[in-house]
Amino acid sequence: MTDETPKQKNEARSTRPSSEEFKEFIASGWAEPTDVATTLVAAAPYAAERRRRLSEKFPGQRIVAPAGELKPRANDTDYRFRPLSDFAYLTGLGADFEPGAVLVMEPLGTGGHASTLYLIPPAGAGDEGFYADPRSGEFWIGRRPGLAEFAAMTGLETAPLADLPAGIRLHAQPLKAVQRALSEMRMVKDEYEVQQLRDAVDATIAGFERVVRELPRAIEHKRGERVVEASFDGHAREEGNAVGYETIAASGPHATTLHWIRNDGQVRRGDLLLLDAGVEVESLYTADITRTFPIDGEFTAVQQKVYQVVLEAADAGFAVAKPGARFIDVHNAAMAVIEARLNEWGIVPPADDPDARLYRRWMVHSTSHHLGLDVHDCAAAKRELYMEGELVPGMVFTIEPGLYFQPGDTLVPEELRGIGVRIEDDVLVTSDGAENLSAALPREPDAVVAWMARLRG
Repeated sequence: MTDETPKQKNEARSTRPSSEEFKEFIASGWAEPTDVATTLVAAAPYAAERRRRLSEKFPGQRIVAPAGELKPRANDTDYRFRPLSDFAYLTGLGADFEPGAVLVMEPLGTGGHASTLYLIPPAGAGDEGFYADPRSGEFWIGRRPGLAEFAAMTGLETAPLADLPAGIRLHAQPLKAVQRALSEMRMVKDEYEVQQLRDAVDATIAGFERVVRELPRAIEHKRGERVVEASFDGHAREEGNAVGYETIAASGPHATTLHWIRNDGQVRRGDLLLLDAGVEVESLYTADITRTFPIDGEFTAVQQKVYQVVLEAADAGFAVAKPGARFIDVHNAAMAVIEARLNEWGIVPPADDPDARLYRRWMVHSTSHHLGLDVHDCAAAKRELYMEGELVPGMVFTIEPGLYFQPGDTLVPEELRGIGVRIEDDVLVTSDGAENLSAALPREPDAVVAWMARLRG
């Protein structure tokens, strides 16, 4: 068996004429494009500063940042393209720019780096690929910017991908040291990034409101969780680029599964709905918010009992989220509340090992993660700079404690089984504390109930 290109796979069903007369005819009669890009994108000056800072960290070394390739979904059809986050960070390009592209920062003898963006030129009307190439032909994918346009958009030198030196082409992967450095740079957001995250949060809050309005239809549907998912995901495509991650629309006992993305269950009256979702805006920055709300619009006594503990834990995390604290202090503060309340309820058995932390059975994930171009941003950073690192202004992360009592958990009272609650907000560290970027989405139980009632009329 040999590898085949998508074009080769298509040959069996090809109906494309091959005559010279057809080629001349299809190449003629096309107007010049009117939507030519001539100005810098808003992120370009910030991307230039990021390249400068990265250059200082790697003097005399070539730096390579690929955009990534199209990923086949099935046979010769591809998933929608999203560039790798480091490429987006260093070029300022978001949305679906640009499959196959490679940013190369070549060291200069005088210091610093010269940056060139290598791209596949679009196949315009004068090229056979215009109608023959489903990956770059304008007939297939619409008009794409040319090299001069990308230069105008990014402020970078551009060149055809075919000119990329062979040695770089064969090893067009970023160095692990560069990935780590970029993760650590991305831990503190610049003003452009903060605004993008604010926009993502605002769009996400509007998506949550849309879901609440759709709950009556979800209740009636045999797969109501899909109604919830489709409602939010459709909103994300309308108002942004896409969702920042697969939406968790977990109703009833499904809320006790941390990453429930099957979303094929019913939405039943009397249960809770845990919605964990985020809009990714065109620049690729994403929000990440969770709310757990009663499908009927009113919490039962036991649901509110669990909810109040999670809210108290979240508030404890907020209380320590300020410059000078360590990132892990947020988690520890939230977990102290979880441990204390579960002990008060008599759920946690005695442990021989003081480090056993048996209460983690009901809250096994971390309380926080950095947020930005990736929903779990800055993942390649050193632990001592991430979990043990000091909070500084400009950091953006989540605070998201939860309690998850699985239906088959015989170690908890029966009334708790099948209840899962998570409350997640997106937080910006400021000079004197922390700002809850998602504060417009209610958190207090009474406020949640009133919010739902208003949206549902």
